[in-house]
Amino acid sequence: QVQLVESGGGLVQPGGSLRLSCAASGRIFSLTGMAWRRQAPGRQRELVAAVIGGTKRTYADSVKGRFTISKDNAKNTWYLQMDSLKPEDTAVYYCDIRLGSAWYRTSTSSWGQGTQVTVSS
Repeated sequence: QVQLVESGGGLVQPGGSLRLSCAASGRIFSLTGMAWRRQAPGRQRELVAAVIGGTKRTYADSVKGRFTISKDNAKNTWYLQMDSLKPEDTAVYYCDIRLGSAWYRTSTSSWGQGTQVTVSS
């Protein structure tokens, strides 16, 4: 079993910042990547940012230059620093991990509750 717990969401005004955290525990073997995904109402879940192999970072075009993914290996925790937030960033944010070549939550559809981010004035 793998447990992923997100935190740090909330209500923020446009232009503001939030830092999301994801704590991982359980049977985390062959960890090869971590990611943040989000799902806005009425839309499909999308990739926001990912780190694969410890160094290769990927960002959705819509968040490039505003969001930063980082990790603390010692704590099995990773973060999503979100700056210059826009109303269109409003969504439920989920973290995911890559074990071997498979994304855990994506392959098991075990998304949990995520953390709500609402950007509004």
